[in-house]
Amino acid sequence: MSRRGAFIVVEGLDRSGKTTQTNLLCEHLSKIGDRPVKLIKFPDRTTPIGQMIDNYLRSKSELDDHAIHLLFSANRWEMRSSLLQLLNEGITVICDRYAFSGVAFTFAKSLVASAPESTRKLTYEWCRTPDAGLPAPDLILFLDISAEVAKLRGGYGDERYEKAELQQRVREVYKRIQDDMQTSGVHWISINASHEMEVVKQEICSYVKDLSNGVNEPIKSLWLT
Repeated sequence: MSRRGAFIVVEGLDRSGKTTQTNLLCEHLSKIGDRPVKLIKFPDRTTPIGQMIDNYLRSKSELDDHAIHLLFSANRWEMRSSLLQLLNEGITVICDRYAFSGVAFTFAKSLVASAPESTRKLTYEWCRTPDAGLPAPDLILFLDISAEVAKLRGGYGDERYEKAELQQRVREVYKRIQDDMQTSGVHWISINASHEMEVVKQEICSYVKDLSNGVNEPIKSLWLT
């Protein structure tokens, strides 16, 4: 049986360096592995659903917090078949944000003191449910950075979620998700993203080496147990 492609997700707070590091990781794996590498990003802002999300993130439209959470999830489900096809064809997939971002950001909004009553009623379990059944990653790399450090980086504040209090809550929720993933056997690695870009890159590369030539195990599903 041929080895399938590895599914690697990069998560983190806004301005933690995800875009830079996912691009560097794709370049690295293309050089050391024996298979093609594909980069995907969520939200995918090119689809009709993605365009609605883009307008919301740029504060060009308003949506109920339940509705926008479900749109983010639907945007990932749009890609499910294509993602599975890529992996089964032996292509390594690097994903910039995934279902964990959806849970982290929506549930974090419910923890902010100024949140409206309907948002405060959002539960962690409710936030997870729409993504149950999506393909589970083989490795999650979480770029950990404090909200204070992220705030000092260029472009901070350009989008709706880039607020210090919310980002701190998001970081707390990510820690809870990390515990969930480790309990369910999904490999989650936290990396100090406040270091220099090259230092972060080298640490990431050290963790993906064993996945560079594919995976033997079948693709698991997320959050079904």
